[in-house]
Amino acid sequence: MKIAIMGFGVVGSGAYEVAKLAGGIEVKRILDLKVRPGYEDVAEKFTTELSDITGDTEIELVIEAMGGIDTPREFVLACLNAGKHVVTPNKNLISACYKELTECAAANDVSLRYTPSAGGAIPWLFNLARTKRCDNITEIRGIVNGTANFILDAMHDKGADFAEVLKEAQELGYAERNPSADIEGTDTLRKTVISSNIAYDAAITEDQVPCYGIDTIKACDIDWFKANGYTCKLMMKSKRNDDRLAVCVEPTLFAQDKLEANVKANYNLITLVADNAGPLAFYGQGAGSRPTGQSVISDVVDIRDAVEMKAPSKAGDITVDNSELRKYYIRHDRMCEHIEPMIESFEEKDGIFFCISKPIAVSEMHAMAQHRKEKGREMFFASIE
Repeated sequence: MKIAIMGFGVVGSGAYEVAKLAGGIEVKRILDLKVRPGYEDVAEKFTTELSDITGDTEIELVIEAMGGIDTPREFVLACLNAGKHVVTPNKNLISACYKELTECAAANDVSLRYTPSAGGAIPWLFNLARTKRCDNITEIRGIVNGTANFILDAMHDKGADFAEVLKEAQELGYAERNPSADIEGTDTLRKTVISSNIAYDAAITEDQVPCYGIDTIKACDIDWFKANGYTCKLMMKSKRNDDRLAVCVEPTLFAQDKLEANVKANYNLITLVADNAGPLAFYGQGAGSRPTGQSVISDVVDIRDAVEMKAPSKAGDITVDNSELRKYYIRHDRMCEHIEPMIESFEEKDGIFFCISKPIAVSEMHAMAQHRKEKGREMFFASIE
């Protein structure tokens, strides 16, 4: 099979290296602005013209590894309309343009695969789709961002503050120079949207999902968690009840003997719950050049060998309802009229309030926290499992 790669950064070059080992796959064209250092010996494969890919009848499949949304959307639609299969690890693109791209692929009778967009090398989306063919999935949840997990794990182990651990994560290459998508939860949000749409034949969008990250966590929060037998993780949560979907991204406290509490460093743990299969958990590294490249090429090989990952049968509407009641840990700098009615118990230390809430609707908790963040008021919260 002859393929092309659009975007030759960390993931694109990783896919290229894995493709050489897979056998039966020839990378004929690489779309990028310049030849990547170390690949001068294959400079003739590089092009800056999309038409060199869409107009080449020998190229059956295109890997999109450019990142972003607008230009990749344009290029992917052009490839699909040219009758070429597309594989992409681009979670931003799939989350934002899910319905449009899946419908375009179906209209052109080609495959659109995006297994690496959530879970990296973990075969999460493939097995999610495989399970739902003959089972009813009722819940998906998990730790799906390795950077956030590395930061939280290091804070627990070292007792260090957030900024110190973030700097270490950046020096080790676990966090980007601009880490906002990881620490504010938007990377987890996109993976939640993609996973939910596959699990429930839905077409939910990012703006329907409440999302709160770990960018406001402090060492004093970690000290309280450890003193009370908890470990904090940033969680994807999505649960279906009939025609309603409770879905959010939020920090969550687990007892220290729970499986999630013991996921270390930059590892992921993702779980589905189905009527017949029960809970199935998937564990591994969710990012990196070779791990993600391996997942990309696995999709390529599946398409080549006609191993199906069927698209959602309906991609229909589903009501998002986050009225479920949960108890929360809340840390803030002063008791006020907005927070006090929510509180069941609290401790005060050096002017900081460490609180346990009464049962609160998920939507209400997120709305209040986002309001305080926008006003610049210090706060961190985490649901209590």
